[in-house]
Order: sequence, then C-alpha cells, then structure tokens
Amino acid sequence: MNEQTNGLIQGEDGLTRCWWCGHDPFYQQYHDMEWGRPVHNEIRLFEKICLEGFQSGLSWLTILRKREHFREAFAGFDVQKIARFNQQDIERLMSDAGIIRNRRKIEATIQNARAVCRMYEEGETLSSFFWSRTPPNSERPKKITDTAVRQLNQSPTSIQISKDLKSRGFTFVGPVTMYAHMQAMGMVNDHIEGCFVRDSLSTTVPPAK
Repeated sequence: MNEQTNGLIQGEDGLTRCWWCGHDPFYQQYHDMEWGRPVHNEIRLFEKICLEGFQSGLSWLTILRKREHFREAFAGFDVQKIARFNQQDIERLMSDAGIIRNRRKIEATIQNARAVCRMYEEGETLSSFFWSRTPPNSERPKKITDTAVRQLNQSPTSIQISKDLKSRGFTFVGPVTMYAHMQAMGMVNDHIEGCFVRDSLSTTVPPAK
C-alpha cells in the first residue's frame, strides 16, 4: 500500500490505481467505475457540469460525498425543473447544509439549466455538443504519465468549449473546469499508464449516442 513515484498506488485489493483516489474505498469506487468512462446521458452530463462548478476551490471528494444530497436539492438535475427555480428556491438552497451554500454557484446552476433548455429548443443536446468537440491527438501527450496529467489542467479544446458554452449563456464553465469535465465524462482518458482502469478503457472516443 505504498504510494509510488510514478503516480500510482496499490490498494489492499492488489489493484494499481491513479494516486489521487488514495485508499478511501468511496473514492476508489468513483475512480474505478465512473471517472473517465464515456458519458452520454443528458442528466449525468448536466450534473457533472454543475458539480464541477461547485467544486471550484474545493476538494472533489468533498463534492462527491455530498452528491446524493445535491441530487435531492436540485431535483435530480432535471434541467426543466431547475430552470423554473425562483428566489424562494435559491433561499431554500442557501439554507441547505447538505450542499455547498454559495449563492453565485447556485444561481449559476439555474442559469445553466435555462441555457440547456434553450439548446434543446434549438435542436442541440449536451451529448451532441460535447462529443462533437473531442480533442485531436495533436493536443494530447504521447504518454499519460503522472507528470503529464499534473500539467493538464486545461487544453485548447477545453478553452474552446468554455467559450462556446459561455456564448450559449452558461457560467462557471471556465477552461480548467471544462478540462476536469472532459476527464470525468471520458472525452479524454487521463488514467495514468499502469492504472488498471486505463487498460479497460478504449483509447478512441466512441461516437455519441
């Protein structure tokens, strides 16, 4: 169970993982079963955008532990329902200790839900938006090492995605937040070489469903 210099860590189950999930079983499950696996579901994509925004300045594990409560507080991340939230809902959320009580981030979630609704009205989905913007091989490291991943906090693609979303009315979707989103939803495979999950994932992005 010693952390290795190459950014990998071996768990009690004998599996070698990316260092960041540590030895916390809850975090390991997220690493093993979710992070980096391609997501096309509209609700899950919107949830990821929102939670990445709430995570800004905080630990992702903090957000992950509160995720179920976030889902309850934000109507299961149903954009149609969130888009109808009003001032009373904002005050309700501001008094909810189960989430991150940041007014700007709460208001951003509502604003982003309304932006998604406008996308739907124009015939565009979150899945089609993101999966039509997969990064070219030219901007990806030749090898996904610990050093490479630590330096990958944004990319030309995440910068462009941020601009495109802001032009559609989104907020709290900066380039760094969007790169984290790309990692989480599987647009890029940033599991470190040697991590058991990396080998189980396709190195080419599947087409949107």
